Amino acid sequence: MGKTKKSRNRSKFNYNKDKKKLKTKIRRKEKPHIECPQIRNAWDEHKTVKQNLQDMGLSLGTKGMLPIKNKKDMESKPAETNVLKPYVIEAMEVEASLRGEDRTTCSTDMTEYVQYMVKEHNEDYKAMARDEKNYYQDTPKQIKRKVELYKRCHPKEYAAFIASLQSQKSM
Repeated sequence: MGKTKKSRNRSKFNYNKDKKKLKTKIRRKEKPHIECPQIRNAWDEHKTVKQNLQDMGLSLGTKGMLPIKNKKDMESKPAETNVLKPYVIEAMEVEASLRGEDRTTCSTDMTEYVQYMVKEHNEDYKAMARDEKNYYQDTPKQIKRKVELYKRCHPKEYAAFIASLQSQKSM
């Protein structure tokens, strides 16, 4: 009886190949993905990482970044900077100076909770802590933090809510 097709075509283990070396070769060929768009655009594939970063005015690590020099050397030579691509640092500084939007959000349950507490007790946080709807048994400070978070998340909504409360009281 003959062998099955699978067993005939199966390759045998090659003891002469070093699998670890093969993996490292594959890893070396992969190029890293650079997150920063300014650095990615100025990157030169033919240079090393250290050379690329030096051209941009950046450093690879803290070692050797600020060398200690003798007083004689400092007096004779001014500090040398070989920055070939200064626009990279300038673009990064501009991006860092932009203020990002506040991403804090409040859940609908928390907004309802805060609105109920403010409607019932105004700014009396001790009374809020003793309220029967305080299911989580929050302390006055915790409730105050939640109200302040709600004010930060929805300033327009909070102002409209307070205005509607005041109009209801005046009636």
